[in-house]
Amino acid sequence: MSVVEKHKEEAVYVYQAPIRIWHWIQAFAIFTLAVTGYLIASPLPSVGGEAYDHYIMGYIRWYHFVAAYMVIIGFVFRIYWAFVGNSHARQIFLPPVWRPSWWGEVWHEVKWYLMLISEPKKYTGHNPLAVLTMHVLYVWGTVFMIFTGLALYGEGTGPGSWQHSYFSTWIIPLFGQSQDVHTWHHLGMWVIICFVIIHIYVAVREDIMSRQSIISSMISGWRMFKDDRPPDDLH
Repeated sequence: MSVVEKHKEEAVYVYQAPIRIWHWIQAFAIFTLAVTGYLIASPLPSVGGEAYDHYIMGYIRWYHFVAAYMVIIGFVFRIYWAFVGNSHARQIFLPPVWRPSWWGEVWHEVKWYLMLISEPKKYTGHNPLAVLTMHVLYVWGTVFMIFTGLALYGEGTGPGSWQHSYFSTWIIPLFGQSQDVHTWHHLGMWVIICFVIIHIYVAVREDIMSRQSIISSMISGWRMFKDDRPPDDLH
């Protein structure tokens, strides 16, 4: 007679409601920025007739600017919530890079994703490699895109606007010229697109292989562990 091995499902509340709402709004805004940013860099073919009958690129730029301000406001809120939220809300801003043991855990996760080991460690929040990646590519990547984006936007608003005074006047000379800022801003978009692709792949992979919920956690806030082994960061 076969014996079915019993297991329990343990749930830990990880992501508070403001973080979950912020996450999905940012996902929508970044998607909008990527699509409109691509079209701004590679405009659609010209259409016949008077420009005011179409105004296609004008609308595309408007959507880009609205989504950009959504990201800026969301990023400021995310910094605020890192102070008032739970410990998981601070993870991506304060990776413990001074701890040698943490780098050992990062290396363990690298080997797990390369399929060099058979079992990952378990964490209630982000694993150390995810924290490091999100800190470098999301936190500092977002800062880079906000600063260069506002510098370019300031060229349109002109001298006297806060975008021009606080960003255009020093960022554009720092890069050399306006076109250089455009190029680096566009390159930053592709870096973030690659980050999003990897982020989605890893979330789906972990949901399947690591016996813990990943995607649904950013919907419900609860992380489920589908076996008896407790999370390593709660030992």
